[in-house]
Amino acid sequence: MKNQKDLASREQVEDFYNTFKEHQKQLGINIRHRTIFKNLKQAGLKPNMNVLEIGCGIGTVSHLVLKYLTKGKFVGVDISPESIAHAKKFNAAFKNAEFLVNDMSAFNHSLKFDVVVLPDVLEHIPVEQHANLFAVLKAHTHEKSFVLINIPEPNCLDWARKHQPEKLQIIDQSLSMQDLLNNVYPSDFELFSLQPYSLQFTDPDYISIVLKRKNKKETYTFKSKITLGKENLLSKI
Repeated sequence: MKNQKDLASREQVEDFYNTFKEHQKQLGINIRHRTIFKNLKQAGLKPNMNVLEIGCGIGTVSHLVLKYLTKGKFVGVDISPESIAHAKKFNAAFKNAEFLVNDMSAFNHSLKFDVVVLPDVLEHIPVEQHANLFAVLKAHTHEKSFVLINIPEPNCLDWARKHQPEKLQIIDQSLSMQDLLNNVYPSDFELFSLQPYSLQFTDPDYISIVLKRKNKKETYTFKSKITLGKENLLSKI
């Protein structure tokens, strides 16, 4: 098998996903997409927020978000022109949606986004490009924005590389949390939550990660005595 770094040119990646869209079309919207959407809502997605989806593919997660996004605006980007063409067609009913061909290396948009979602795409972007990606996201978010990243669990992806290499995509990196955090912190993002979960296996095969902008609070407010009392009682149950 070729070294994945030898396959990382933009043209090769674009060609791969122009073809891969047929596989995505066969799968349709499935439990992985619905889980990502559920995790977005749990992280704080509201119907009036502006959302940026990176690596939107044919617009499957996009479709779930857009059905919920009654007052906000949505921008989906992908490196594959053919995938974007399908995403536009699939989501044509939503007038608040915009789909763009872009690899995020030089993304520019007038909106400041409340939410950024990377649904199983960060592992397909070479790690050496991650620092620039998060610098771009910093420029397009605000202090209360959050970023949701869904990635394969690294150990599970290592297993797949050994036992199911035919199922891997053109670039499929096992991302360490150390590398991820080293690349997000310089752009004023920090880890808010990290939740491994399982879909296809009994052990966790995916991780949902939420990043928030660094928040240097000037003051902290104590909980009331009533609240503390209730929580103390509940902790004994």
